[in-house]
Amino acid sequence: MKVAAIVPAAGKGRRLKSKIDKPYIRLYGKPIIAHTLSRLSANKHISEIIIAVKKEKLAHFRRDIINRFKIKKARAVAGGRERIDSVYSALKEVSKEIDYILIHDGIRPFITHSLIDASLKAAISNGASVIAVPVKPTLKYVGRNRYIQYTPDRRDYWEAQTPQVFRRDLIEKAYRKIGRKRVNMTDDSMLVEYIGVKPKIVLGSYGNIKITTKEDLELAKILYQEVL
Repeated sequence: MKVAAIVPAAGKGRRLKSKIDKPYIRLYGKPIIAHTLSRLSANKHISEIIIAVKKEKLAHFRRDIINRFKIKKARAVAGGRERIDSVYSALKEVSKEIDYILIHDGIRPFITHSLIDASLKAAISNGASVIAVPVKPTLKYVGRNRYIQYTPDRRDYWEAQTPQVFRRDLIEKAYRKIGRKRVNMTDDSMLVEYIGVKPKIVLGSYGNIKITTKEDLELAKILYQEVL
């Protein structure tokens, strides 16, 4: 079994209200993306890491991230305008001998070996897996007029995270078939769901946060101190 990690990292910092693109915002003196890649690189099951970045950032990324922080197994490719474009571009660059594709957000730096290993194990058994956590708040289904329509049972709802792992043929088929339709994709598991695959949920961690807002960044500073 050989695994390739794909890391989309072409996002901007709009919600963070930062002039610096999200992956390059520093967390304790090191870009967020460098924290993420260091953890992926250290996992024994991952054979290669392909990072999709903005085309104009390729030289910078190779020099100032991959080389400076000595990220092993990694190479950068040009991403696209949307996440779906970036992941598809990276998929095309995966080595022929790879069996499974692990997709992980570049700005989710607190990934652990146990989560990676658990997601791989589930994908090998089921074809696809998604790290997720049960939702904590009470959820409301609200119509466009902002009146509550009903209150679903929150026990049935989970918050999806990454990594998400797929047997290679499944994720490639999903991107070829569904990706062309420009669906409103918020995560990669949506695409395999469209072709009839039901990914297995693997219990994640509430500390496995995605840094997208200023509040997330402040929380990340606290979490970073705890994992030192």
